[in-house]
Parts: sequence; C-alpha cells; structure tokens
Amino acid sequence: MMLDRRRPVLTYIVLTVFLLLVITPFVWMILGSLKTQGELLRVPPTWLPEEPTGDNFRRLFERPFGLYFRNSTVVALAVTLGNLFFSSMFGYALAHLDFPLKRLLFVLVLVCLMIPGLVTFIPQYVLVVNLGLANTIPALILPFLVQPFSVFLMRQFFLGLPRELLEAGRIDGVGEIAIFFRIYLPLAGPAFATLGILTFLGSWNNFLWPLVVSSDESTYTLPVALALISTGQNQTDYGLLLAGATLIVLPILVVFLFFQRHFIQGIASSGIK
Repeated sequence: MMLDRRRPVLTYIVLTVFLLLVITPFVWMILGSLKTQGELLRVPPTWLPEEPTGDNFRRLFERPFGLYFRNSTVVALAVTLGNLFFSSMFGYALAHLDFPLKRLLFVLVLVCLMIPGLVTFIPQYVLVVNLGLANTIPALILPFLVQPFSVFLMRQFFLGLPRELLEAGRIDGVGEIAIFFRIYLPLAGPAFATLGILTFLGSWNNFLWPLVVSSDESTYTLPVALALISTGQNQTDYGLLLAGATLIVLPILVVFLFFQRHFIQGIASSGIK
C-alpha cells in the first residue's frame, strides 16, 4: 500500500525533472537574447542578465527580417499544404483502393523512408539547377511537396477507418473522388494536425537545402539568414543569434499549442509509435 501511494509522487518528480531538462535550453535562449555580447562570453556564465537590453532585437530588425520571415512562411505553408493534399490522396489510395502495382508502390514508399535525405541531396540539386530553378522560392518548395513519411502516416490513419464507409459510398453510387473528399477527408482532422505540425516544423527549421540552393538574400529563409548575419569575420554575434532563434521558435510554439490535442490524437490513431 505504501508503495502504491508513493508511485504518483515519484511519477511527478520524474516528469518534473524531464520538464526542466527540456525547457532549460529555451529559458537560456530567451535570457541570453537580453544580454550583451560581453556578458554572453563571460566565464563563468551568468544566468540572469545583469543589464537587460533589447539591442539584439533592434539590430536584428535593422536587417530585412520581414523578408526572411515571409520567405520562411511561404515555403513552410506551401510544403505543409502540399503534403496534406497529395499525401492524403496517395495514402488513401494505398489504404483502400485496388490497382496494379499497389504493393510495389508501398514498398517504394518504405524504401524511401529508409534512405537518408543526404543520399538524394545531390541528385535533387542537379535536377533543380537543370530546371533553372536555382536561387528561387519554388526550388525550396517543390522537392518537399510529397514526402514518404507523410504518405505512410496518412495510409496508416486511413487503414484505421472502417472500410464499410467506402462500401456504403459505392452502394449509394458515389464516385471514388467524392468518397474521399466527402466521407474520409472530414474524418482526417487528427491525422492532418499531426502531419501539418511535423511538416511545418521540418520545413520551418530546414537549413542545409536552403543554404545550398539560395545564393541571394532575396530567397534566404530565417535559419539561413540568421546563420549568415550572426557570423562575422572574427567571432559569432551570440546576442543576435539568440534573439533570432527566439523569434524563430515562437511560430512553432503557437502552431503546436493550437493543434496539440489533435496532434496527440493523430499520433495515437495512426499507429505511429
């Protein structure tokens, strides 16, 4: 009995410790954005800023921060919407439709899941250059409009929905496209929330591909711009870097908090462990 009473207490202690480990870097980032460069380089480091300043944010907005923010927003939203639309259609087809080479296509999706992204990095870059899309916003969007994980997640979700819905629609004379849009798609809210958050997060934080493809400031996204403007000839401007990182994290937190309930439900119902 005594052990049973202590279990909730131990659970809360363990969860509190893990929570502190997770949020400590974010708290340090926010506090660091309010420090001067000298205080950030001080040894031993200080936790609270001795003289809080907003100079790092002021210097950040002296740059074309709005342009970088717009580029990141356009790219992240386009990639997210593309994955929601195309991956849901592909996932639905793999889950409930019968057509030639269906199993082969699913095997190819699984194979693409196992291939590291860096393996296809150079072929994608060569293809983008040959199409004349280098240093353009479409070059940041098109290679990621449909991703293997997105297709797999949506297939798993649609497999969990009753196939009787499909049969009932066919008996009523409803076409396949109408069944998808009018019956299955309205039930895919949790999966859409999960896929939307994961895709938006990945696109928003994408650094390597935009760094290679973008050679002009007009196409820089936030991670690339922040890395370039905070690095000088002699040292990194950590105050500017932390201020930019703080602003980059805010949209992700807003999106996650808004869709948190649907995100958890979508993970549970899609069979993703």
